[in-house]
Amino acid sequence: MDSFVYEGLPARVIFGHGTLDRVADEAARLGQRVLVVSTPEQTGAAGDLARRLGGLHAATFSGATMHTPIEVTDRAMTVVTDARIDAIVALGGGSTIGLSKAIALRTDLPQLVIPTTYAGSEMTRIIGQTENGLKTTQVTPRVLPETVIYDVDLTLTLPPLMSVTSGLNAMAHAVEALYATNRNPIIDMMAETGIASLYRGLPVVAREPGNPEARANALYGAWLCAICLGATSVALHHKLCHVLGGSFNLPHAETHAIVLPHALAYNAPMVRDAVAAIKRALGGDGIAGKLFDVARDAGAPTALRDLGMPEDGIDRAVEITLANPYANPRPIDPVLIRRLIANAWAGVRPDHSTYAG
Repeated sequence: MDSFVYEGLPARVIFGHGTLDRVADEAARLGQRVLVVSTPEQTGAAGDLARRLGGLHAATFSGATMHTPIEVTDRAMTVVTDARIDAIVALGGGSTIGLSKAIALRTDLPQLVIPTTYAGSEMTRIIGQTENGLKTTQVTPRVLPETVIYDVDLTLTLPPLMSVTSGLNAMAHAVEALYATNRNPIIDMMAETGIASLYRGLPVVAREPGNPEARANALYGAWLCAICLGATSVALHHKLCHVLGGSFNLPHAETHAIVLPHALAYNAPMVRDAVAAIKRALGGDGIAGKLFDVARDAGAPTALRDLGMPEDGIDRAVEITLANPYANPRPIDPVLIRRLIANAWAGVRPDHSTYAG
């Protein structure tokens, strides 16, 4: 066995059905004047959460939005200061958790996060923020949530298409963990199990969104994939999604779902062990196509143009990607990267030969 380093990140995790009932007790471990954070669409759920918190609730900010714009964080900080907040409770997906992290980055306030999607940011030290149309990321322990409540019941009403794209976003974390520069055998096991659990759950969720067993499989897989993201580095897939999301204001989960099959097909020739693990998780060959089919069969977007990316943005995306690429197992070939982005823009189903060079 090769030598390796494994660093487990500190986090208190509560997983199961009905675990939201424990939110007041868990929040009291962190502070006495709590800020509830959500998106505008989840204002009603944020109100219910505030009632559950009772006297701990000091204020609510329901202005979280995707890609964590600096100006939104500025507005939230005004509430933090005025209400003398000493802890954050965030309810939602990547947009809400991103804002919670941005507040923690500035204040070092403790966070209790309640994910309602499969995005996975809650288990990482990674924060991405957007300013002047460019998204930048950093890694710091200041933004790692102290407590995470996973309640399967909260995902039962997550729309099927959003569930599928969010789940594929989660899979991307595990896929890249399998060939990360700092991979290790512990994360390899989590990654393979996480991918398999999501692949088992997502097609059923797409057909039967209220199926509790499928929802539990998907959320469990997403948690494992989130641990993978928090413990390892990322590569081409995440670089492309950061460029596309930040530069063209594309929705986070949908962008990841579209790019993942292409990024995997691009790297597959150089990562045989990872490919073998993903084949086991997905039950056979043609792994890039299988991931594409999960989205297609559910009716989710499979082309960046369907998200609003202009065709003349392809070359700009290539230029930004090449200007500061992430470490990747396969060298970044400008011609093939352009082909990859163009295929993702058009919605081409990739296979093992698509990026053979």
